[in-house]
Amino acid sequence: MSSKLILPGEAIPLPSSSKSIILGPGIAASSSRTRTLPSSDDASSSTNPTIIATRLGVLGSSKGKEKSEQIWVEGNSKRYIPAQKDMVLGTIIARHAEGYRVDLGSAQMASLEALAFEGATKRSKPNLKVGTLVYARVSLANRDMEPEIECFDPNTGKSEGFGELKGGLMITCSLQLCRQLLTPKFPLLPTLAASIPFEIAVGLNGRVWFKAGTVSETVTLKRIVEGVDNGEIRAERSAVEQAVKEYLA
Repeated sequence: MSSKLILPGEAIPLPSSSKSIILGPGIAASSSRTRTLPSSDDASSSTNPTIIATRLGVLGSSKGKEKSEQIWVEGNSKRYIPAQKDMVLGTIIARHAEGYRVDLGSAQMASLEALAFEGATKRSKPNLKVGTLVYARVSLANRDMEPEIECFDPNTGKSEGFGELKGGLMITCSLQLCRQLLTPKFPLLPTLAASIPFEIAVGLNGRVWFKAGTVSETVTLKRIVEGVDNGEIRAERSAVEQAVKEYLA
């Protein structure tokens, strides 16, 4: 599906090559259905479900496993709206008997159950403090309900990189840059990794966490990512390599 400008309320055709469609931010299922008129060969008519855009932006898509495809509308919104299966970075702001309340930067706080971790049981649960940074996956996102997140992959039962993030530095970026960082063809992270070894977690809620070996390398990563986000540094291999040399000099 090619990227194009989408207006709010505009119907979006479903890709015929995908078995399952995952609706991302800016897209919702329509309550109406489009009717296909009967042809001369078939006297019966058929109806097809439709999806519509809920905001102005550019239509984007990415292929998943087993012919699945995710589609979304990329806009200039500064506030994150939780969407199911999004990877997010959150800060624990409160604890209660059943789990935690987590700030994702959205209009509502998210709920994280104490058992939503790899290997967690009623007798053995993680003990996270207020202020802890966690990397999680949105398991429930509904406009009328508080979002829920989990720190494991439900398909494997393993953490798969989710959970508490210790040390390092978190910065805030635009939602658009965070989605680009998760695109394999985007050159920023591979170029940085060629010069600086680091760990990274990218949240689609506009937050990026990384951990490098030294303070100077961590500051360099911060300045370059923020520079690309605000347009001071071009997201090209040569420009990023030059910025790394200047900041580490």
